[in-house]
Amino acid sequence: MTMGTGSELTDTREHIEKLLRAAFSPVRLTVIDDSAAHAGHAQARLNPAAGHYRVMIESDHFAGKNRVQCHQLVFQALGELMQTRIHALSITASAPANPTGS
Repeated sequence: MTMGTGSELTDTREHIEKLLRAAFSPVRLTVIDDSAAHAGHAQARLNPAAGHYRVMIESDHFAGKNRVQCHQLVFQALGELMQTRIHALSITASAPANPTGS
Protein backbone atom coordinates (compact mmCIF):
# COMPACT_ATOMS: atom_id res chain seq x y z
CA MET A 1 0.00 0.00 0.00
CA THR A 2 1.04 3.59 -0.47
CA MET A 3 0.56 6.70 1.60
CA GLY A 4 -2.83 8.41 1.22
CA THR A 5 -3.14 10.90 -1.58
CA GLY A 6 -2.08 14.47 -1.01
CA SER A 7 -5.70 15.51 -1.48
CA GLU A 8 -6.95 13.13 1.26
CA LEU A 9 -4.34 14.42 3.69
CA THR A 10 -5.03 18.08 2.83
CA ASP A 11 -8.74 17.42 3.37
CA THR A 12 -7.91 15.87 6.75
CA ARG A 13 -5.81 18.87 7.78
CA GLU A 14 -8.63 21.21 6.81
CA HIS A 15 -11.16 19.01 8.63
CA ILE A 16 -9.01 19.09 11.78
CA GLU A 17 -8.90 22.89 11.58
CA LYS A 18 -12.65 23.13 11.07
CA LEU A 19 -13.43 20.87 14.04
CA LEU A 20 -11.00 22.65 16.36
CA ARG A 21 -12.26 26.11 15.36
CA ALA A 22 -15.86 25.02 16.01
CA ALA A 23 -15.05 23.44 19.38
CA PHE A 24 -12.66 26.02 20.83
CA SER A 25 -12.95 29.36 18.96
CA PRO A 26 -9.16 29.63 19.22
CA VAL A 27 -7.28 32.91 19.15
CA ARG A 28 -4.46 30.99 17.44
CA LEU A 29 -4.54 27.70 15.56
CA THR A 30 -1.93 26.02 13.41
CA VAL A 31 -2.31 22.52 11.99
CA ILE A 32 0.74 21.08 10.25
CA ASP A 33 0.68 17.90 8.18
CA ASP A 34 3.87 15.96 8.93
CA SER A 35 2.75 12.83 7.09
CA ALA A 36 5.42 12.96 4.39
CA ALA A 37 8.15 12.70 7.03
CA HIS A 38 6.69 9.40 8.20
CA ALA A 39 5.84 7.77 4.88
CA GLY A 40 6.93 4.18 4.62
CA HIS A 41 7.01 3.15 8.26
CA ALA A 42 5.07 0.02 9.20
CA GLN A 43 2.02 1.71 10.71
CA ALA A 44 1.66 4.03 7.70
CA ARG A 45 1.26 0.97 5.50
CA LEU A 46 -1.57 -0.37 7.69
CA ASN A 47 -3.72 2.72 7.16
CA PRO A 48 -2.36 4.83 4.32
CA ALA A 49 -5.17 7.39 4.69
CA ALA A 50 -4.13 8.21 8.27
CA GLY A 51 -1.53 10.91 8.70
CA HIS A 52 0.74 12.58 11.22
CA TYR A 53 -0.24 16.06 12.37
CA ARG A 54 0.92 18.79 14.74
CA VAL A 55 -1.62 21.09 16.36
CA MET A 56 -0.76 24.31 18.15
CA ILE A 57 -3.90 25.82 19.62
CA GLU A 58 -4.52 28.71 21.98
CA SER A 59 -8.01 29.10 23.42
CA ASP A 60 -9.79 30.30 26.54
CA HIS A 61 -11.22 26.76 26.77
CA PHE A 62 -7.87 25.54 28.07
CA ALA A 63 -7.67 27.99 30.98
CA GLY A 64 -7.16 26.16 34.27
CA LYS A 65 -6.67 22.80 32.53
CA ASN A 66 -3.57 20.65 32.81
CA ARG A 67 -1.82 19.16 29.80
CA VAL A 68 -3.69 15.86 29.92
CA GLN A 69 -7.07 17.60 30.18
CA CYS A 70 -6.22 19.84 27.21
CA HIS A 71 -5.22 16.83 25.13
CA GLN A 72 -8.40 14.98 26.08
CA LEU A 73 -10.49 17.97 24.96
CA VAL A 74 -8.71 18.04 21.61
CA PHE A 75 -9.12 14.28 21.14
CA GLN A 76 -12.81 14.59 21.98
CA ALA A 77 -13.28 17.44 19.49
CA LEU A 78 -11.61 15.43 16.73
CA GLY A 79 -13.79 12.40 17.46
CA GLU A 80 -13.78 9.75 14.75
CA LEU A 81 -10.82 11.33 12.93
CA MET A 82 -8.63 10.01 15.74
CA GLN A 83 -9.56 6.47 14.72
CA THR A 84 -9.74 6.85 10.96
CA ARG A 85 -7.62 9.70 9.57
CA ILE A 86 -5.08 10.56 12.26
CA HIS A 87 -2.30 8.11 13.02
CA ALA A 88 -0.24 10.46 15.19
CA LEU A 89 -1.03 13.83 16.71
CA SER A 90 1.30 16.19 18.53
CA ILE A 91 -0.61 18.79 20.55
CA THR A 92 0.48 22.06 22.09
CA ALA A 93 -2.61 23.55 23.77
CA SER A 94 -2.73 26.58 26.01
CA ALA A 95 -4.88 29.45 27.15
CA PRO A 96 -4.02 32.94 25.91
CA ALA A 97 -1.66 34.92 28.12
CA ASN A 98 -4.30 37.69 28.20
CA PRO A 99 -7.70 35.93 28.18
CA THR A 100 -10.38 37.54 26.08
CA GLY A 101 -12.80 39.62 28.06
CA SER A 102 -10.10 40.86 30.48
